[in-house]
Amino acid sequence: MTGTTHIIGAGLAGLSCAIRLCDKGKKVALYEAARLAGGRARSYFDATLGLTIDNGNHLLLSGNHAALDYARRLNTSEGLIGPETCAFDFMDLATGARWRLRPNDSQLPWWVFFNDRRVPGTQPLDYLDAAKLLFAKRNATIGETMRCQGPLYEKLWRPVMLSALNTEPPEASAALAGAILRETLAAGGRACRPLVAKKGLGEVFVEPALHKLAQQAITPKFGARLKEIVFAENRVTQLRFAGEEISVGAQDNVVFAAPAWAAEELIPKLQAPNDHRAILNVHFKLTPPKDQPLLLGLVHGLSEWLFAFEDRLSVTISGADRLMETPREVLASQVWLEVSRAIGRDISTTHDLASDLPPWQIVKEKRATFAATPAQDARRPDAKTAWENLFLAGDWTATGLPATIEGTIRSGYRAADLVSESV
Repeated sequence: MTGTTHIIGAGLAGLSCAIRLCDKGKKVALYEAARLAGGRARSYFDATLGLTIDNGNHLLLSGNHAALDYARRLNTSEGLIGPETCAFDFMDLATGARWRLRPNDSQLPWWVFFNDRRVPGTQPLDYLDAAKLLFAKRNATIGETMRCQGPLYEKLWRPVMLSALNTEPPEASAALAGAILRETLAAGGRACRPLVAKKGLGEVFVEPALHKLAQQAITPKFGARLKEIVFAENRVTQLRFAGEEISVGAQDNVVFAAPAWAAEELIPKLQAPNDHRAILNVHFKLTPPKDQPLLLGLVHGLSEWLFAFEDRLSVTISGADRLMETPREVLASQVWLEVSRAIGRDISTTHDLASDLPPWQIVKEKRATFAATPAQDARRPDAKTAWENLFLAGDWTATGLPATIEGTIRSGYRAADLVSESV
């Protein structure tokens, strides 16, 4: 006899957990405090732009095995596009220089010996410094482990690590950076081919999941904000929502897949990350030039990554806490000036930017991820809890990775596997 697994949260952690459990033939009930599923990886129609945009731009890599498995389960793999081989385009906004990083497929990194494959102004031996991250202690920072200066750091390691960790590299966890490096560049170019959801994250990871669950008569209860978890002895016995109480039977399990701050509030004695970092995205309604790369890294500027979608150009700025109070119009103008240079438009700083600006939208996520410092990483709890029928999922749990889509889906899968093992 098997019971129901009550999943709190319909972000990617909760959805991936639900899909994996349903594929195993388990009963699932899904609850979401918001009115939409997807959490920080959702798509929505923006009336200002007249377009469907993502709440936040996300880059996946060909080595993200959990995320790609999840897409296969939803039959949406074709919605992820990227170059046929590993290639990352960059531009230096200070000088206008452009280059393409082209790691070879195998783990033997012979690409560093070729000028047209590595970062300009660097030498092959420069790349050995980052290898120290592979053996870093858990309490060490990147700044304590490798050099955080010089052309290679400014043009490669800083933008890559900042986007992966959403924390300035010198203060970020060297162990988490090492985990990223181990699964990407250290695994060879075949593992780090960039992938982007061409029509939005919703069409790849969210709506198809809801459709698949609906085929099994599972519909999330939206607007269901959990107010209290009732415990008796070593089990969860009741979930109290605003206006509804759910009894948790002897054969039932609970997966808490809501944010870390909600977990600390509702689960006694739980320690979770409590320091967070912001991410800012700027969307411009403009068809990209035909030769515009799908993804362009921008260094020595405010903008960091430029995504070229079919109907818009979108910029992502990580570690953006310093920009949260900057007026939106100021941000839009500054970012548009950099985007214009990146796509080859001739706009001087004295030009009337307001008249040149295409329709734009700014999305600020103040608590986008936990701060990927050693101290915060140490606060991440395991998926197992002190209660035998309560499990955790979310990028803030101890996945071994920073707060990424890959880590989020791995957490959902792990919680689902623990539920299956507990039956």
